[in-house]
Amino acid sequence: MENNNIASLTSSKLSPDVKHVTQLKNDSTKKYLLYMFMTSAIICVFVVAGDSIMQHIQQFWSTSGEFWQSVWLLVYETLDGDPWKIGVYGTLVVITVPYWILASLLLFVDVTGRPSFIVQYKVQPEKNSPVCLVKLRKAILTVLFNQTVLNLCLIPVVYPVFIWRGVNLTPELPSFHWAVIHLAAFVLIEEIGFYYSHRLLHHPMLYKHVHKVHHEWTAPICIISLYSHPVEHIVSNMLPPLLGPLLMGSHMAIAWLWFVMALYSTLLAHSGYHLPFLPSNEAHDFHHQTFMNNFGVLGLLDHLHGTDKLFVASKAYQRHFTSLSLTPVLHQVPDDPTSLSLTPVLHQVPDDPKIKPQ
Repeated sequence: MENNNIASLTSSKLSPDVKHVTQLKNDSTKKYLLYMFMTSAIICVFVVAGDSIMQHIQQFWSTSGEFWQSVWLLVYETLDGDPWKIGVYGTLVVITVPYWILASLLLFVDVTGRPSFIVQYKVQPEKNSPVCLVKLRKAILTVLFNQTVLNLCLIPVVYPVFIWRGVNLTPELPSFHWAVIHLAAFVLIEEIGFYYSHRLLHHPMLYKHVHKVHHEWTAPICIISLYSHPVEHIVSNMLPPLLGPLLMGSHMAIAWLWFVMALYSTLLAHSGYHLPFLPSNEAHDFHHQTFMNNFGVLGLLDHLHGTDKLFVASKAYQRHFTSLSLTPVLHQVPDDPTSLSLTPVLHQVPDDPKIKPQ
């Protein structure tokens, strides 16, 4: 009886932070169980109604496929059907022009603070308001160097490897099923390549001389998605997305689609805005704040290796969802004064020898 009283007294004296972390761990477990349930439900639906669903998708693909086939033929003929022009010149355009279309729109918001409708979705409202123009100029020049000098050197070198691997450069597009399979493979291959290359860059020796450039921005904006040391740009920015099409021997059109998807993914992850109806960028924004968690893209390998524990114990994790409301996530999940404080972590310097690499 006395032991029960002591246990009860000890439990009642637990600090709010300990209780908060315990609750977050329980919430995390429930969240993963919910994901498993939802995944199982989706699989069951496809098993029961798979033929009907695929028939409708195929009808949509055959209708829109004619449009995309005509677009691809136009590109193919414009480049004279020349494999070198398609594989090198075409790829350079695809990995550059779409990037600046979205980056320019977000940069306008960062520099002008308008429209205010977008600004209200900032993940760190107190930062980059307004953005430092000196730092911004340096970032833009670095990105332009990476996209011109480095990419101009890399793509012609990679092209013969693509040809050797059997990358398809024919005028006929692949089937819908084949495109989906390849895109799914690309996502998983990039997760593996990016997680381990990124985590390697956080080793104190590499961080100090290479990756620290990218982490000059603790509150990221879209342009710094490719703001990095040349070594990092090749090893971590370019190679992981290239590995998928290379290993799969994919059609170049599917590879181009994937490159644009990967570019827009990293732009949104670094945008600094948790916009409604778009994937959450809380995980990577948190990485820039703390330097020590969330090394991957999907979060699968972070969960496997336990490199998301600090994130899971944070308020950012509670905000890490796709918002279907126009109300900013900061208002949906407001700061709690009793929540676990990350202040000590935020003031640590990653190349401090006292800090062990993750």
